[in-house]
Amino acid sequence: MTSTTPTVRLGQPARYEDLPRLMSLMTGAEKHGPAATSTLDAVWVLYDRVLRVSPETAEHPDRDRFLLSKGHGPMAYYAVLAAKGYFPVHWLPGFGSYHSPLGHHPDRVLVPGVEISSGSLGHGLPLAVGTALGLRAQGRTDPAVWVLVGDAELDEGSNHEALAFAGAYGLERLHTVVVDNSSASYARPGGIAARFEAAGWSTATVDGHDHQALLGATRHPHPGRPHAVIARVEAKD
Repeated sequence: MTSTTPTVRLGQPARYEDLPRLMSLMTGAEKHGPAATSTLDAVWVLYDRVLRVSPETAEHPDRDRFLLSKGHGPMAYYAVLAAKGYFPVHWLPGFGSYHSPLGHHPDRVLVPGVEISSGSLGHGLPLAVGTALGLRAQGRTDPAVWVLVGDAELDEGSNHEALAFAGAYGLERLHTVVVDNSSASYARPGGIAARFEAAGWSTATVDGHDHQALLGATRHPHPGRPHAVIARVEAKD
C-alpha cells in the first residue's frame, strides 16, 4: 500500500471520515467537484443507513435500487462505493482516464453496484419510475427505489411527466432525493416540495448536510404515495 492510498482496508467498517481523502484521489479536468460534494452526505446516509444492498447482494432481485440521476458529478458516488467495498480503492486515482472504468459519468456496465448509466440530466427520475413500476408488476413489494436528482434537473420535461405519473399511480416504493442548491433556472411558487405535493407525493425538506435529519426524512411514513426528500445545501455549483 503506497502512502497515497487511503487506509480503507478489507474487513474494516467504512467511515464517513474516509470520504474526503477518497475523493481527493480523483483528480484531473471535468471533475465537477462542487456537484459531487453537494451530494456526498445524502449518498453516504443512503448507503450507510437506508439502502438494503451490499456488494454481495448487488444482483439480488429483491435488493433496494439506487439511481444517480445527477451523474455529471460522480466523485462522491465513487468514493462511497469504494468505501463500501463495491470496487477496490486503487481504482480511484484512474478516475476519468482512458482505461479506467470510472468515467466522468458512471457506467452500469463498468462499475459494480451502479444501477444506471447517467449524466444526461432528466433521465434518472423517469428510469426510477419505470423501475418501481416494473417491480410492482413482478409482485416484488419489498425493494425500495431511490433516485438522487439535482434541483436544476427538474426543469427537464421528462422529470415533470415522471413526477406526475408516479403520484397518480401511487408508487409508494419510489423515493427521490432532490439536492437543492438553488441552481434551477425557473422559480416555483411554494418551492420544490410544493411541486411534488401537488402531484400527490409525500415530502420532507431538511438540511442536506445533517445526517440525522436526512435519515429521519427517509423514514417518513407515506402509505400509498411516493416520497421526496428535499435536501437543502449551499449553492456551490
